[in-house]
Amino acid sequence: MTLTVGQKATRRLTLTSDHVKTFAALTGDYNPLHFDEAFTAKTKFKHLVVQGGLTTGLLHALVAMDMPGPGSVFLSQNWKFTAPVFIGDTITAEAEVLSVHPSKPVTQLRIKITRQNEETVLEGEAWCYTFTPESQ
Repeated sequence: MTLTVGQKATRRLTLTSDHVKTFAALTGDYNPLHFDEAFTAKTKFKHLVVQGGLTTGLLHALVAMDMPGPGSVFLSQNWKFTAPVFIGDTITAEAEVLSVHPSKPVTQLRIKITRQNEETVLEGEAWCYTFTPESQ
């Protein structure tokens, strides 16, 4: 895929308690903010929060599958969480091409994730490298 500055891609996901449980089983992140409603009710969040890795995981899928696309990996990431994501939220990840290296398969992306009410929950930028199989 030939990328151009300004090109965008999006990917959407509704996060469930099953996602939270599976992520915890894979990573060991059983923080009470994700599982203990009584605990979380006494925090500023008031509701169960999904692990940040689930939020950023949507970006990994977007980069690897949509844009830049298959064979792409992150070289660096610089983003910040601006709001929590709760179980039941539908989040939309968006990447916009800011620059394309003239001689290497390297792309700079603006990154933004919003929830269903358009509130931004994560923003920043990332650099990606796209591997392609060598011709025979």
